[in-house]
This record gives sequence, structure tokens and C-alpha cells, in this order.
Amino acid sequence: MDRPFYIEVIGLIAAALTTTAFLPQVYKTWKTKDVSALSLPMLLLFFIGIVLWLVYGIYMESLAMIVANSVTIVSSLLLLYFKIAYSKSITSS
Repeated sequence: MDRPFYIEVIGLIAAALTTTAFLPQVYKTWKTKDVSALSLPMLLLFFIGIVLWLVYGIYMESLAMIVANSVTIVSSLLLLYFKIAYSKSITSS
């Protein structure tokens, strides 16, 4: 699908901003190990949604969607891991 270059640039900027916005939560959770405010159902639904966006982006051949959702999958997987691992360490203490 041919799109004007400026549309791709807008998509890449939006992807960078929304993906970067997610990273402070990952960092804070990693540093504090406080997962009490993170909802496991929300994280699971978010992860599934991002995987579907990635599939859609691949199908649409959208570089912005592919890059943003690939990075966000990693971030959301980290938060899921932290939620499970740190919740277990709290309950076993």
C-alpha cells in the first residue's frame, strides 16, 4: 500500500511516543519491585491486543506498527513477568 512519506513519519513519531511512554513503568517496576498496582487481567489483555496489532501491522506492511508493537510486546512481557515473579516473592516472604 502506497502512503505519502509524511504519513509514515507521523506513524513513526506516534509509535516512538506511545512505545516510549510505556518504558518508565517497566523501569519503575523493575527498580521498586512493587507490582501491587498492576492488574494481571489488564496486562494479559494488553499483551494480546499488542500481538494482534503486530499481526495487523505486518499484514498492512506498516513499519511504524511493526516496530512499535514489537518493542511494546517486549515491555509488556517484562511487566507480566515482573507481576508474576514479584507477586510470588511477596507471598512467599
